[in-house]
Amino acid sequence: MTIIGVLALQGDFAEHGTRLEELGAEPRRVRLPEDLDGLDGLIIPGGETTTFGRLLSLYGLAGPVRRLADSGVPVWGTCAGLIALAERVVGRDRPLIGMLDVEVERNAYGRQVDSFETDIDVPALGGGAFHAVFIRAPKIVGVGPGVEVLASLPANEVRAGSPVAVRRGPVL
Repeated sequence: MTIIGVLALQGDFAEHGTRLEELGAEPRRVRLPEDLDGLDGLIIPGGETTTFGRLLSLYGLAGPVRRLADSGVPVWGTCAGLIALAERVVGRDRPLIGMLDVEVERNAYGRQVDSFETDIDVPALGGGAFHAVFIRAPKIVGVGPGVEVLASLPANEVRAGSPVAVRRGPVL
């Protein structure tokens, strides 16, 4: 069985675990570096970035997560997970994990009341509409060389063309 870790420091890790079970994978809550052993993939979920950063540091997880991805294991960051993976974050002196050559801006789409939903085309998922939800989401404002843009906001959105999914090697 495929074992997918979900960083379970704070945020919506339980929801990711439930969905992984529905998909037939075995979820593992990751709280300590040794929880990374034997994983087939890792999800870094959304949550509150400042708390997330403090707990990553407290439990010594940034380096082990980088080594996991360097070994070829896929790592996927959503929302605060994207912020954690980004090498550059507007308003921060240094990255949390910093292994994806992008620059992101926290809450760039606005406050909670400015949240929105839209359908996006993600060819890497076989094409067709993928319903995406943006709740106080970070915005990818810069993409480095070697980073592939997998999806952008559609033309009918005020924020048209902004990348919303990127990949560099095993890091999504």
